[in-house]
Amino acid sequence: LRTRGLTQRTSGRTNPPLAKTNRTPSRTNRTPSRTNRTSLGPTQPHEVDGVEEQREELLEEVSRKLILREEQLFTQDCPSEDEDQLHKDLEDLKLHIWMAVHNTFTSPSSSEQLDVLRSAMASVQQQEVQDRRWTETGPEDRFPAWRPLRCLSTHNTLLQNMVESRLTKAAEDESSGTNRLSSPLKREVCCLGRRVRDDLLMVARTVKDCYPANMDILNIYAALYHQRFSARLTELASSGLGMDDCSYLLFWVNHCYPHDILEHEDLEGKIKTLWLNTALKKEEESWLSGNMPELIDSYYFSPLAVDVIQVVNSFLTEFTCVIRDQSKTQRITAHLENFLISYKKSMEEFVRGNHGNAHSVIKAHLVCEEQFRDYITGETGSLSEQQRRRCLETLSALRDCGYRYFTCPIDVQLKSPVCVQVCYRDLWTSVWLDGSLPVVSSLLDSLSRHLRDLTDLKPACRQSLLSVVHQDVVLRYVKRMMKTRMKSREQQGGGAQRMKEDAQMINDFFREGGCSGSLWLGEVLSSIAEVLHLQDPGSVQLEMVSLARTFPDLSDAHVSALLSLKTDLSAADVRSIRKSVEENRLFDVSTNQSPPFFSKVKVKWIDNKINKMGL
Repeated sequence: LRTRGLTQRTSGRTNPPLAKTNRTPSRTNRTPSRTNRTSLGPTQPHEVDGVEEQREELLEEVSRKLILREEQLFTQDCPSEDEDQLHKDLEDLKLHIWMAVHNTFTSPSSSEQLDVLRSAMASVQQQEVQDRRWTETGPEDRFPAWRPLRCLSTHNTLLQNMVESRLTKAAEDESSGTNRLSSPLKREVCCLGRRVRDDLLMVARTVKDCYPANMDILNIYAALYHQRFSARLTELASSGLGMDDCSYLLFWVNHCYPHDILEHEDLEGKIKTLWLNTALKKEEESWLSGNMPELIDSYYFSPLAVDVIQVVNSFLTEFTCVIRDQSKTQRITAHLENFLISYKKSMEEFVRGNHGNAHSVIKAHLVCEEQFRDYITGETGSLSEQQRRRCLETLSALRDCGYRYFTCPIDVQLKSPVCVQVCYRDLWTSVWLDGSLPVVSSLLDSLSRHLRDLTDLKPACRQSLLSVVHQDVVLRYVKRMMKTRMKSREQQGGGAQRMKEDAQMINDFFREGGCSGSLWLGEVLSSIAEVLHLQDPGSVQLEMVSLARTFPDLSDAHVSALLSLKTDLSAADVRSIRKSVEENRLFDVSTNQSPPFFSKVKVKWIDNKINKMGL
């Protein structure tokens, strides 16, 4: 293929200085070999019909040869080429690539121009691979000072600048055939809308075939055009419009843009509404390719939630500027709701896989879950109560998925025969009562080893996760206790004292770990210990009523299970205490702020026991 007019260097352009590389060998008295060089400079030009033509290889072939020269220069002991010249040739390649991209919308019917763009994008892909190749080298290896080239990042920035420039020029175009429209605002909106439509159609029909499918170039362009177009419409809407202009703007927002552009036969189904699914897809690709999230303030972070929230807020702002009916904004928030469902499913699928970067990825997305939760609980007006509830339920499932990833190893360890034997099984035994076996301290030592890996989880998320572990420890403790039957007052008193000490030890462990939100669990253990300690039926009754009012999910079965530990209580005492608890419960449990606890303690066995005892 011969490309035309793409090899002329910019007159007077100064090449950027070459940074020094480590261990650069001396080049004194060495003449660089040109045998492997593919120059982007012009060969002997000649005139054909007054047009200067230059012969040039495909850009991707030039790119491939430059990469080969780079490999030879930096991997051979005796390099035969000058680094300055290679760097200059790479800069020339980049210039030609950006010229090809910049000419995307110039002579769109030219197959030659499309071939040049296709070759330019193949070059970008080659250079991205070469960037990654050099990032994998060891610190002792020589590497080019100009790497990484970051061609893809530069390409995306160039697209953004092109879109802004094209829409700016469209708004200023006075020869666009919009003179029949009655106001400057109408003419500008119409010109902008036409430019968005025509350019997106060109991308869909011809340009996208020049790009690799995984780049999804149509949606990249669609997002850029939407952001710029919507930003301008927002500016116009806030400028104090007359009724006629306002109606025209509404017409574009509600009809022309969604129906004539997004639902055009060549675009429908290809442009992903709101960009949210595209953002999630790119995030998934990053997970699956083994990439590690970035570290910010010593904890892992993903920009997904911030980006999605900004997009949703942008849409809501634009929409409410021109449409005052808040119920219609739920069309937009419905996209957020659907996104969260897809996000949860993607994360669940990822957790099921065996990925080396899973620890860091899940930590980063627990931060995203927290950001989404803060946004949804703080958002007023746009979300209906039903939408808010569904979104929070989805986020809870997403959070639990991440928590399970970290707590499952702990759970397996706690359920292991060794742990059960050393820890929970020895609770309420003589060696636990007399303090000769440090049951709880052994358990906490084991937990400490598992929790060391959470230091790079955001503190707020780490505290929330530790609260889950804290509750699990106390739940297992209480379940074990409820299966025990004390035989004497001395055992009950000793067990109560030991239980208070254990509660304090457990609380201190989690407090020192930065978890302050679950310290109320110590109150659960202390209240149960007080029930064990008291011997007078009347005092026991008062303590049980207090416990039931503090924790409304304490059921009658739980009351009976706790009272079964008091072997010196008569059947009449048990019936009286149970009745008093029921009569003195809080009728409006919504006034109680205690989290649920006892509802997670299953005591179905006690119902059969109550029936047999006739209680």
